[in-house]
Amino acid sequence: QLQLVESGGVQVQPGGSLTLSCVASGLTVSTYHMAWFRHVPEEGREFVAATTWSPNMKPYADSVKGRFTISRDNSQNTVYLQMNNLKADVKAVYFCAAGRDLSTSNPGSWPYWGRGTRVNVSS
Repeated sequence: QLQLVESGGVQVQPGGSLTLSCVASGLTVSTYHMAWFRHVPEEGREFVAATTWSPNMKPYADSVKGRFTISRDNSQNTVYLQMNNLKADVKAVYFCAAGRDLSTSNPGSWPYWGRGTRVNVSS
């Protein structure tokens, strides 16, 4: 059974760093498109970063480019999201997503999702 389990979400201070993890089972992260999305109540689910991308797609959302880094450890079958220089706008529930056919910034195109991990930023 395919499963994605996120972890690492905590409350952090502005300017701090945090790494989120997504452990996959039932699939091999090296053969799937993998991505991170986040859900903000006022804005819905938005794309953050992907390990692979289509020609007309950016690997990172403009709002996180230069601050976030997505990576994967094939030996651990895990995808990470390193988040640096955190700002108040990173407050959200972060989700890991996987798919075989297409990598896009549209969350509706991703068939497999974890349950999310919450990141809060203290004021």
